[in-house]
Amino acid sequence: MKSIRSLYKIGVGPSSSHTMGPVKATERFLSEHGDCDDYVVTLFGSLAMTGKGHGTDVAIRRAFGDKRVSVVFDTETACPVHPNTMEFVGRRDGVAVARMQVFSIGGGDILVAGESFGEDADVYSLNTFEEIKSYCRERGLRLYEYALQCEGEDILGYMKQIWQVMQNCIVEGLSADGVLPGGLNVQRRAKKLLNEFSDITRHTRRDRIVASYAFAVGEQNASGGTVVTAPTCGASGVLPAVLVYAKQQQDYSDEEIYRALLTAGIIGNVVRTNASVSGAECGCQAEIGTACSMAAAALAELYGMTLDEIEYSAEVALEHQLGLTCDPVNGLVQIPCIERNAVGAMRAINAVSLATFLADSRKISFDTVVRVMYETGLDISEKYRETSVGGLAKIYKK
Repeated sequence: MKSIRSLYKIGVGPSSSHTMGPVKATERFLSEHGDCDDYVVTLFGSLAMTGKGHGTDVAIRRAFGDKRVSVVFDTETACPVHPNTMEFVGRRDGVAVARMQVFSIGGGDILVAGESFGEDADVYSLNTFEEIKSYCRERGLRLYEYALQCEGEDILGYMKQIWQVMQNCIVEGLSADGVLPGGLNVQRRAKKLLNEFSDITRHTRRDRIVASYAFAVGEQNASGGTVVTAPTCGASGVLPAVLVYAKQQQDYSDEEIYRALLTAGIIGNVVRTNASVSGAECGCQAEIGTACSMAAAALAELYGMTLDEIEYSAEVALEHQLGLTCDPVNGLVQIPCIERNAVGAMRAINAVSLATFLADSRKISFDTVVRVMYETGLDISEKYRETSVGGLAKIYKK
């Protein structure tokens, strides 16, 4: 598996696969072919279907700077390799002299056709949760200790940076008002969720606070703010909402939060390695489902739960998101995406609560659910995999 650094990325929303990935691909192409007269970038599949709403063309043009570039949305050509496909062409005197096909595979990662995944060497020699759990059990390690062993102590400095950005995003989102860009006239609601309630139960209060934190991040992402992919921009509100709430309630130290982030990172890495975190490839179960699973594992670590309990927390969180479709209205990361972050955060907390009592009777492993999620995602109709031609995106009209 790759480093957790490649799972948690700091970037600008609204989409890791539709803005961060294409920008990274543009930078890669320009680094090799920056001397052309002009360029053509053709987007296929989900990038073509929802690129306008996600601002893919805007992000690409910004990355090209003052160079001449045309962005073409090809919604007809099939994508046999990956639904997020781009083709870059560089021209001189009107003749194509350079060409590169790139896949935006989720979480801001890209894969150039003909190359193997990732520019960095594997940091982890183990790829499944069962392998990792067995290794940790034999050596008396917690998951975060295994991450430290593989990554080195300097990963804690990166976790500090990630945690700071997550907290800042919530603070900024809770202080913002107004309407989100894109034409749906979606009002920011995080501040209202946090402040406008009274005479409610303790559990209802918890849900409102956690939801407001998730909304804050989701709204920042939708407006092009700075977020952390966890594992994607579209699902970036789940993990910070759970961790910020937990820290406020139990006064956990920052060091304990870093350990929770590392634990969540192991879970996210297992999913990314053995399945997918791309909504275009596997639906929203790959994004919100993985984020919910990561948040449940992180919270279980904060509670000092056993390896089996952490696994059960992560498994329950992902299992009950199976089949979740990705159908963003107008191709914007707003409806139903922002609310799904809030629901995912609350479900993560509930999953941990179940694991506290039921971990010793579980039948399904985390690896099994990851495999099922991937197979389910590949079976889901293309209409429900971030193309905005099915589900809410089809039925709801502004």
